[in-house]
Amino acid sequence: MFKQLIISAVAFLFCTILSAQEPIMTESGTPLEDIYIDGVVKRTLVEEAPVIEYDHVREADVVWERKVWRLIDTREKMNTTFRSPLEPFFSILREISENGDAAIFRDEYFKEPLTVDEIDKKLNRIDTTVVWDPDTYEEKVQVVRNEINWEDIKQFRIKEVWYFDKELSTFKSRILGIGPILQSIDPDTGEFKYQEVLFWMYYPEARYALARYRVQNGNNDIAPMSWYDLFESRFFASYILKISNPLDLRVKDVFYGYDREGIDRLMESEKIKAELFNFEHDLWEY
Repeated sequence: MFKQLIISAVAFLFCTILSAQEPIMTESGTPLEDIYIDGVVKRTLVEEAPVIEYDHVREADVVWERKVWRLIDTREKMNTTFRSPLEPFFSILREISENGDAAIFRDEYFKEPLTVDEIDKKLNRIDTTVVWDPDTYEEKVQVVRNEINWEDIKQFRIKEVWYFDKELSTFKSRILGIGPILQSIDPDTGEFKYQEVLFWMYYPEARYALARYRVQNGNNDIAPMSWYDLFESRFFASYILKISNPLDLRVKDVFYGYDREGIDRLMESEKIKAELFNFEHDLWEY
């Protein structure tokens, strides 16, 4: 009898999980979301839009290449879509990471992949809290598992490569990785302690998953733009942190230790942007 109860409980739990994954159906067999549409029409353009494959590039055709690291600050006006409470970008990266839809790495050179357990530790924090037991009238220390709040992720680091293809005579860029930055704040004083890149997501693989998520557009609610479209069209504001160099120096490693260091860093970032633009412009004669 006890064995039958266990089997029945397992079967009930299995059916519950399946029903939770399937859309809610009406008596006619039509999904509920197809009847009660949150808008004029059902939105399918983003989900049905294909991802354009990269052009095949031979090593012999790449005659010039530089890697660039950028910083996207979500507090800038152009980047407010990254912090939309309806679907923040970090929550999307979390879902892609947990589903295994893209490779996740510890380093920005994509040489140290993270396991499922390591990804879970990166996305969640194990803390202890004191709870009151009403039965024994004692305080107990309880271990709790807290997810990282998306509001604590205010910046994202982007790694990209700029190259010139002599076969096509084109100067192009390609994003290689995205890294969310977690800022640690002292809960008692509210002072900034440190920041760390949680992980690096390999973008060429992640773009297929990013194409399924719609961007919250502040000007047009039905604008068919996915996060894949946003990054491919470079519809974000950023500034350059580093460009590949023999000493692997960052911009802040060159400008530091004086009052105007922040301004000089921004000016150096703009200078690097201008150099990239002028390189392409100088390739042609008029």
